[in-house]
Amino acid sequence: MTDKFQNNIENLIKEFNFNGHKKFKLIVLFGLLGDFDSFEYAINLKNFMHNNKDKNLDIFALAIGNQNGKEKFCNFTGFSKKNLKVVSNNQIHNNLKVSRGLDIGLGGWINFLLMLSGINSFKTIKEVIRGYLGDQKAKQIYSEFDKIEVLKFLKFSGNSFRQVFGDGYLRPFELATFRLNNMNEIIQNWSDYILNEEYLPQRGASFLMDNKNQVIYQFFSNDVLGYSSNMRDPLGFLTDLINE
Repeated sequence: MTDKFQNNIENLIKEFNFNGHKKFKLIVLFGLLGDFDSFEYAINLKNFMHNNKDKNLDIFALAIGNQNGKEKFCNFTGFSKKNLKVVSNNQIHNNLKVSRGLDIGLGGWINFLLMLSGINSFKTIKEVIRGYLGDQKAKQIYSEFDKIEVLKFLKFSGNSFRQVFGDGYLRPFELATFRLNNMNEIIQNWSDYILNEEYLPQRGASFLMDNKNQVIYQFFSNDVLGYSSNMRDPLGFLTDLINE
């Protein structure tokens, strides 16, 4: 890790007051607020903190967006409003060498659609397929008591997944349903979540630090739906921390 990289991290912490008071802190750089990964990652982080209250971890995030989008994003995902900051461009991402995604010179939309099709985003197709087929080695998302609403007209309970596919693993169509619900929220509030379509391909990164602001784990995303090195257990890198 270079001195320049460490200085950029410390400047980020200082500029946005990402100090925290616990033994560890996680700083996440989302792309656009309205990126699929931003929504999914934020919800997983919210659930992690809910299930591990009073542990030794602070979580902060920065995204490309505006205040109106931030308000809606946090209301939908449950991510802490005070721990999310928004910026108007990807300068900080560039400073930290986060992938800008594909750029063939035809604009953000074309670049993003090509990435969704797997071009320069090699894990995306595999991850989409996993959403429909399920995964015996991943955890289920919905409990039998969850109320699920998709596209405002399809309503059912999590018990439907249990009755058809059983329990204890990521069932077929479960992750796809979760992602469809996120996508619906994004589309309905597109102008609030997508500040500038130029940044649709922008990927994110995660930096886990100790109480001296030294990075002890880092991950740079290169793929749409690839915000973790292990999408079967996206927050697995945090698991050991909660036991210390």
